[in-house]
Amino acid sequence: MSRMPAPIERYALLSNCRSAALVSDAGDLDWLCLPRYDSASIFGALLGDRSHGCWSLRPSDPDATATRRYDGDTFVLVTRWVCADGVAEVREFMPVVEGVEAVVRRVVGIAGAVAFVSEVRLRFDYARAVPWVRQLETASARPSEPAGDDVPTGTLLAVAGPDAVTLRGPRLAADDTRHRGAFVVAAGRSVDSVLRWEPSYRDVPQPFDVDAAEQRTRTWWTTWAGRIDDGGRWGAEVLRSLLVLRALTHTETGGIVAAATTSLPEDFGGSRNWDYRYVWLRDAALTLEAYIAHGYLDAAVRWRDWLLRAVAGDPADVQIMYGIAGERDLPERELASLPGYAGSAPVRIGNGAVDQYQADVIGEVMVALEAARLAGVDETPFSWALQRALLDQVMAWIERPDHGIWEMRGDPQMFTHSRAMIWAALDRGVRAVDEHGLDGDAATWRRLRDRVRTEIDRDGVSAAGGHFTQYAGTDEVDASLLLLPAVGFCAPDDPRMLATVARIEQTLLRDGLVLRYRTEAGVDGLSGTEHPFLACSFWLVEQYAATGRLDAAAALMDRLCALANDVGLLSEEYDVGDRRQAGNTPQALSHLALVGAADALAGHAGRAAHRR
Repeated sequence: MSRMPAPIERYALLSNCRSAALVSDAGDLDWLCLPRYDSASIFGALLGDRSHGCWSLRPSDPDATATRRYDGDTFVLVTRWVCADGVAEVREFMPVVEGVEAVVRRVVGIAGAVAFVSEVRLRFDYARAVPWVRQLETASARPSEPAGDDVPTGTLLAVAGPDAVTLRGPRLAADDTRHRGAFVVAAGRSVDSVLRWEPSYRDVPQPFDVDAAEQRTRTWWTTWAGRIDDGGRWGAEVLRSLLVLRALTHTETGGIVAAATTSLPEDFGGSRNWDYRYVWLRDAALTLEAYIAHGYLDAAVRWRDWLLRAVAGDPADVQIMYGIAGERDLPERELASLPGYAGSAPVRIGNGAVDQYQADVIGEVMVALEAARLAGVDETPFSWALQRALLDQVMAWIERPDHGIWEMRGDPQMFTHSRAMIWAALDRGVRAVDEHGLDGDAATWRRLRDRVRTEIDRDGVSAAGGHFTQYAGTDEVDASLLLLPAVGFCAPDDPRMLATVARIEQTLLRDGLVLRYRTEAGVDGLSGTEHPFLACSFWLVEQYAATGRLDAAAALMDRLCALANDVGLLSEEYDVGDRRQAGNTPQALSHLALVGAADALAGHAGRAAHRR
């Protein structure tokens, strides 16, 4: 019988900062895309079942139990299996080694002798291609220390179209549409399996030293994490969240993807399934601010340079999102080859939101680039010219309704959060001239900034309730309004803001967690519903902290952190009814919102201080 994917919270992330994999606590590698986050899947069981690609590695004992952790401040995953015959650990990682696109799964004997089964189903191109697989004659899977005479080794070569994968390790035999093998690992011994991707036109790569690759990978992660001050009540959660953000940041391009996955459902069994493996300017700008707040100025420079490349050519035609290297063409398609996570269809690749106008995006970029400037990142002639071009675009579209931060697929509106971010974009332009001596038409920007504020004060506040509204002409609220104080549009204790928080508490809380908006209002143009959005709940923590509601802030923070899985990962949403994570995972926005909330509670001069 085909196994369905595990609950979302039971997956751990592997990353080499170029791509990512998801491994369940049952030893199933159900999601792998190489060589980039947005490449077609090699293992796609996450969005179907085992027949869509999976690599299972676990003890043959059906009663074996597992516990897992990351090896310190790394993405080397360690799963300890306890069986009747002994104890063994599986250490798995994606080597952070240039030119090596691979997954290593090392089984280490701890006590006794444990029998393992390795079962591989390779399915390329989102399970649309079953590769041609053949056995190669090869030496041991671990050249630095042979696995031993009792573990015969071999190499599989799988080829389909442009992709080739080699799998070195214990010998696997063809069995219908899978390859399967068994081996025993004794205490003090280890057995390695190494899956490596290469373009199919290249020669089969030589084995690499697994010991050296693991040491290099551990050193890389711990060196990066060693720059973080992880003190404080939520220090461990902040550290892991910053590591997740780094794992989603492409080392070479600097692009920051929104999540490692596509089409994990916001509504289980429904159609709210989207591809998040691209670089949203908004999410990347917010991530940049989290990096800056914790001293990672090199990341700020890399992303600023990525932005310059992505927008180069026609800054007036700025998009809300781009590919990892700055690609503009991200057409949304539905895949018939994958049935969806637990039947949640369709599975989508690409994202139709790329064609939307979202007025807040330029404001987020301007706020982030000001934070970089204040942190000591020097402007280049091109970087400031780009910002002026973005402000020209703000002025050209200033009367245009948009689809908003939540990418509504209904009719465009004058969303209050979007209007406030237009205000923020113009405000940062004025400040760049007045406070930093850069050249620009500050007088025009100031005039338009003040006009937008007047319009929001008039059209974006409920006459009956005194709260900010989701958009002009409605009394509805949405959680993006919690961000208004963070960009300096109003004080956290502004009466309108306090009324907004009260309204959110009345209408958008589900079991104490925050919904983005009321889907029943129909503004998003979609069927179905969704679950509380974790980032919005962290934004409420920030608002509580800023207005002195510290006990409420800390209580909500503790509850949100407890929703992370056993290795500290958060998805996009949380299903309070069934007590499970929902949406794409791990989600950059959830983790950076956690960092911002912890900074606010700790009184750090973090994200909130930078944005005011």
